[in-house]
Amino acid sequence: MMTRRITQLLIGLAMYGISLAMFIRAGLGLDPWDVFHQGVSGRIGWSIGTVVVVVSFLVLLLWIPLRQMPGCGTLANAVLVGVFADIGLSLIPVFSHLGGQIAMLAGAVVLNGIASACYIGARLGPGARDGLMTGLARRTGWSVRLSRTLIEVVVLGVGWLLGGSLGVGTVVYALAIGPVVQLLLPMFTVPVQSPRSVQQAVPAAP
Repeated sequence: MMTRRITQLLIGLAMYGISLAMFIRAGLGLDPWDVFHQGVSGRIGWSIGTVVVVVSFLVLLLWIPLRQMPGCGTLANAVLVGVFADIGLSLIPVFSHLGGQIAMLAGAVVLNGIASACYIGARLGPGARDGLMTGLARRTGWSVRLSRTLIEVVVLGVGWLLGGSLGVGTVVYALAIGPVVQLLLPMFTVPVQSPRSVQQAVPAAP
């Protein structure tokens, strides 16, 4: 079971990074965090994948006062999404015509939804940004929705001011990704046996 969880986690993170590259190549706007990543990348000259990795570890530092504990999936997420985003950008061409851009955006949303369902369903720890959201909600008593909205409004605004891509793709992502992940998550969620069920499964000694 653990082999499946780790394999699913790694495949999901690789797909997530490739989907980020697809969003960028579509050129129609990014999700809030990636608007921020792209804006920082454009300002300091690092690849967007490098920015994703560095920001991930900086966000993990914010987990300390929130008393959040990372899992192995958290650390893998912090590294692999950025790595595969850069790989995707080196392989995927830029689309200059609207039809290709729309197709690329649609594919990015679907792939991102599958990727999210894979790594969340593996149950090996949340991503750095998701953990920040849930940790903030737990420590402040705010709802997860409010915590997520506040965080994403801030990073979106800063990213846009830094030159990140804000557009129709941003809206499409915001509206579509939740339903897509909700639809796919039951298919990819790995059942985890509780200690009680494991104990019950062990036959009694003769």
